[in-house]
Amino acid sequence: GIELRDDQPTMLLYKAAGAEVTPQSDSIWRVKFPPGMLREILKTAPEVFTQHARNPLHNVVIGGNNTVFAPNYGSPFVHDLDNGRRYATITDFQNFVKLAYMSPWLHHSGGTVCEPTDIPVNKRHLDMVYAHIKHSGKPFMGSVTAPERAEDSIEMCRLLFGADFVDKNCVILGNINTNSPLIFDGVMSQGLRAYARANQAAVVVPFILGGAMGPVTTA
Repeated sequence: GIELRDDQPTMLLYKAAGAEVTPQSDSIWRVKFPPGMLREILKTAPEVFTQHARNPLHNVVIGGNNTVFAPNYGSPFVHDLDNGRRYATITDFQNFVKLAYMSPWLHHSGGTVCEPTDIPVNKRHLDMVYAHIKHSGKPFMGSVTAPERAEDSIEMCRLLFGADFVDKNCVILGNINTNSPLIFDGVMSQGLRAYARANQAAVVVPFILGGAMGPVTTA
């Protein structure tokens, strides 16, 4: 099972779906899945779907035998020949989005291609999503660092594509991380619910930091 933290509505959803929920404290629950439960739920998910881009020529099909290449995600630093290794700015972010758009080998614009530290955290997600919208015609990912930022990302897509189109089609992805080993914190589970409510897709992957919850090096 998993440990769920700080998100009672998600705990209740797990419980209603048939999971075994054991309280560990007022805000932490141990969630266990009876054999076969998750397989049955997964049958309701489409095997293949299309993420639509601003330019339909760059739509991507996800699932099946398809491979979608995207830039890296979450780099805290950038490096160039003139200035060396440093914290990133929104200009760096915009440049990486433009480079990904121009590359014929990348199908997707990605998400947080670097962290623009020259913009306050509480509004940084707006500038990042806008950079993907303005400087690329390829599909992109939205913010997940708070549920309201996920909602903002989806709302920007409604302005771009139209609310009716967004209701019926996938136009944005949320990168949802579980903390290895098997911990789901409330920020991530609330973000996951935000994308699901809007009929948008989520990439759910383990978040592994070298030396913390994984080996120090790849070797």
